[in-house]
Amino acid sequence: MAAAAIFSSLRRRRSPSLEAFLAPVDLSDVALVQTLTIVATELVSRFSDKSFFFQRRNSRSLIRKLEVCLVFLEFLKETDANLPHTALLCLKELYLLLYRSKILLDYCSESSKLWLLLQNHSISGHFNDLNLELLTFFDVFPIEEVELGADVREQVELLQKQLRRTRLFVDERDEVLRTRFLSFLDEFENGRLPNPREMREFFVDKLKIWNAKSCRAEIEFLEEQIVNHEGDIEPTVAVLNGFVALTRYSRFFLFGFEEDDVDSGTSNQKKLKKNLITQEIAETFLTIPRDFCCPISLDLMKDPVTISTGQTYDRSSITRWMEEGHNTCPKTGQMLIHTRLAPNRALRNLIVQWCIAHGVPYDPPDGMDASSESYAIASPTRAALEANRATAMILIQQLSIGSQDAKTIAAREIRLLAKTGKENRAFIAEAGAIPHLQKLLASPNAVAQENSVTAMLNLSIYDKNKSLIMSEVGCLGAITDVLRFGHSTEARENAAATLFSLSAVHDYKKRIAEEGGAVEALAGLLRDGTPRGKKDAVTALFNLSTHTDNCVQMIEAGAVTALVGALGNEGVAEEAAGALALIVRQPVGAEAVAKQERAVAGLIAMMRCGTPRGKENAVAALLELCRSGGAATTEQVFKAPALAGLLQTLLFTGTKRARRKAASLARVFQRCEHVTMHYGGLGVGYAYASNSASNRETNFASEVSVPISISVPVV
Repeated sequence: MAAAAIFSSLRRRRSPSLEAFLAPVDLSDVALVQTLTIVATELVSRFSDKSFFFQRRNSRSLIRKLEVCLVFLEFLKETDANLPHTALLCLKELYLLLYRSKILLDYCSESSKLWLLLQNHSISGHFNDLNLELLTFFDVFPIEEVELGADVREQVELLQKQLRRTRLFVDERDEVLRTRFLSFLDEFENGRLPNPREMREFFVDKLKIWNAKSCRAEIEFLEEQIVNHEGDIEPTVAVLNGFVALTRYSRFFLFGFEEDDVDSGTSNQKKLKKNLITQEIAETFLTIPRDFCCPISLDLMKDPVTISTGQTYDRSSITRWMEEGHNTCPKTGQMLIHTRLAPNRALRNLIVQWCIAHGVPYDPPDGMDASSESYAIASPTRAALEANRATAMILIQQLSIGSQDAKTIAAREIRLLAKTGKENRAFIAEAGAIPHLQKLLASPNAVAQENSVTAMLNLSIYDKNKSLIMSEVGCLGAITDVLRFGHSTEARENAAATLFSLSAVHDYKKRIAEEGGAVEALAGLLRDGTPRGKKDAVTALFNLSTHTDNCVQMIEAGAVTALVGALGNEGVAEEAAGALALIVRQPVGAEAVAKQERAVAGLIAMMRCGTPRGKENAVAALLELCRSGGAATTEQVFKAPALAGLLQTLLFTGTKRARRKAASLARVFQRCEHVTMHYGGLGVGYAYASNSASNRETNFASEVSVPISISVPVV
C-alpha cells in the first residue's frame, strides 16, 4: 500500500519537483516531450483494458482524458518544434500529474474491495482533483504559440470543454453498498447479529467475494491499513477494527472452515513460517523503561501509587507488602508515616501512552478509571467487541467438534483474536477455549500445535486468564511438553514465553518450577536456542528465581550452569546475571555458582564490558556470592584479576545502584584478613554503601536491575 501513502502525501503537500522523478535532471525540451510520451503511452496501454470493480466511471473517464494527452504529446514529439519557456514549465507539471494518475489508478485496481468502499468519497475527490489539474494545464499551456494540427487542436478543445463541465462524481451504486456495509456494523453496535441473507447478498452477490481465501485477503488488507494508519485519515483505527471484526465474522459465518492457504500438514515449513511467523514474532520482547516498572514485582505497573516516602509502586504489589505486616518502604527501608496510597495519574498516563505507541497491550485493573484521553484512543468499539464475540463462539464450537483441519484454522483465528484487547482475551477464555486449546497442544500437526500454544500465550497476557490456565487440569503439563518436545522451534519458544507470562504471578512460580522437565527445558533452550528462544528462556528463569523455594530445583535442573554460560551472550547476559544475583542469596545457590569455573570470570567480564544494567547485576551477584558463600568463596572472588580497579571505576562512573553495590563489596573485602593493602584505596566509596544487614532484608528483588521484558502477542 505504498502507493496509497504516496498519493495521499502528494495531495496534502506541495508536489515534489520534476527532478525527483526524472534523470538526468537537465532535460531539453525534446527529451522532456519524449519522456512524457513514453510515460503516457505506458499509462494508457496498462490501464485501458483494466477492469475496475469500483470507481469504474471515474477511472475510465481519466483514462480517456489521458489518451487525448497522449495524442497531444505525440504531435509535439513528431513536429520537434521549439517550445517556449512557459510550455516547458507546463510539461514538467504534466509529468507530476501523470505520476499521480498512475498511483491513483494502481490504487483503485489493487486495493481491497471493502477498503475502496470505505474510501469511496475520498477517492472520488482524488479523481476530481486530477481533472482540475488537467484543466489548469491546458488553460495555462500556450497552445496559440504551438502550431497544433487541426485534428489535435479539436480534440484538446473538446477535452477542455468536458473538463470545465466536470464535477465531483460519487457513484450511487458504490455508495449504496458502502451504506449497507456500515449498516452491518451498526447492527453489532446495537447488540444484534446482521441478517444472514443480507450478508450473503452483500459479500457474495455484490462484492463477488466467493470463498474464504478472498475474504482472508480482505481482512489482511484492512489490517495493513490499521498498521499504516495516519491520524488524519478516516475512518479511525477503532472503526477499522470494527470492520476487521465484521469481516472475520463473515468469513466463518458464510464460508465455514474451508481451507484458505493454511498448510494443515508438516511438509511445507516455508509456508508455515511465512503465514505464522512474521517479523513481529522475532521482536516478541520489548524493554520497558525502568521508571514504568514496579520495584517489587519488576513488572509493568498497571495502577501506580505513591506511598509516604515518595516512592511509587504498583497498587497490588505494595498492598500485598503491607498486608504481610511490613511497615517500611521496600526500596528505601524508611518507616512509613501512614499507609495511604496516592494514585500517580501522571505516570499512569505516560505508561498508557508508551503502551499505545509500542503496540503493547495495557489491561487496567478492574475498577480503575481507564477513561483518560490517551487510553480512550485505543478503546475498541462495541461493534468490534460484539463481532469478535460472535466469531469466538463459532471458533470454539469448531475446536470442540470440528475436523482436524477446522480445529487448526480455529486455533489460528483464536490466536489472532487474542492478539490485542483485554475484552477479547476475557470472553475467549470465558467461552471455554482453554480446555480445547489444551487438547490441541498434543496434536501431531505442527501447525495446529503452534497455533494453540501461541493462542495460549496471547490469552495468558490477561491476568484473570492466568488462573484459568493454571487451574485447568493438565494444562501446565501440556505447555511444558510443547516446550520439551514441540514439533517446531517456534512452538517451543512460544511455550517458554507462556511459562514466562504465567510466572508473573508469584504463587505460580513454585508450581512451574516443580512441573517435571520445565526448568530443564528452559535451561536447554537458553543454551541451544535461537536468539529469541534464549530471550524467552532467560526471562522465564529470572521470574522463577525470584521465588526462594525454587533455588534447589533450578540447581538440580542445570539452570545455574545455563545462566553462567549465558553471561557471555550479549543478548541475555543482563537477565542471566540478575537471576544469578537472586540464586546466590541462598547458601546452596552460592555454593552451586561458586563451583562453576566461569561464573566469577563471567561476572567480572560484565563489570568490565557490560551495559550499565549488566554491570549493576554483575556486581550485585558478586556481592551476594560473597555474603552467602563463606570465606572460601569470598577469597575466590577476591583473587579475581583486576577486580579492585573495576570496583573503583564503578564507584565513580556506575549507576546509583552499581555504586552502592560496589561500595558494599569493597567493604566486605576490607573486613577480610590480608586484603587491606589491596583494597584500602576504596574507602572513598563507603559513602555509597547502604546494604546493611537490616536493609538487605527488605526486598532484594527490587535491587536487581534487569531489562524487564513483556510478551507482545504475535500475529
